[in-house]
Amino acid sequence: MRVNELFYSLQGEGRFTGTPAVFIRFSGCNLQCDFCDTEHQSYEELTEEDILREVAKYPASHVVVTGGEPTLQLTASLVDRLHEAHKFVQVETNGTRALTDGLEEKIDWITCSPKYGFIPRLQRIDELKVVFDTDTDYIDNVSRVRITDTACYYLQPCDRKDEERNKAILSAAIQYILNHPQWKLSLQTHKILDMR
Repeated sequence: MRVNELFYSLQGEGRFTGTPAVFIRFSGCNLQCDFCDTEHQSYEELTEEDILREVAKYPASHVVVTGGEPTLQLTASLVDRLHEAHKFVQVETNGTRALTDGLEEKIDWITCSPKYGFIPRLQRIDELKVVFDTDTDYIDNVSRVRITDTACYYLQPCDRKDEERNKAILSAAIQYILNHPQWKLSLQTHKILDMR
């Protein structure tokens, strides 16, 4: 498996913000988003055994499988083995690929962060986390996808590396949430705290 990095930190976004977690970041993505803030192209080839050995070095039971786009590489056997090690497995995906081999049932928490122009292809979403850049029509369309009754809805203001534009995006996100109260605000707290 091509692993970009494996590290221990606090979850900085969404439902589990502040939760200690081991992050497994797979290399590569099937999209080329202009706002992507993750360098995920480099990698080290690791076996499932290598990954499990690294994960076991940390005390947290929460594991976040992310990318890039993790569904390009994630296997049911890795999820099973993480469960055997008593880990809670959260996957962060753009939702453009259906989860196969029973993965959708095996994963404990599916965070879908859909990207503009794409409607998620997942049958189950526990957390919908949309990177928001003032396009409310897209948010309205994504809101119609079939997700669990207990799902969490998050808008995360897009960081455009421009202070004035970011203020406008944040203001628009807050206004959208006030008008659509099923949504909550997700901030990238790891960036605010200057934490990995």
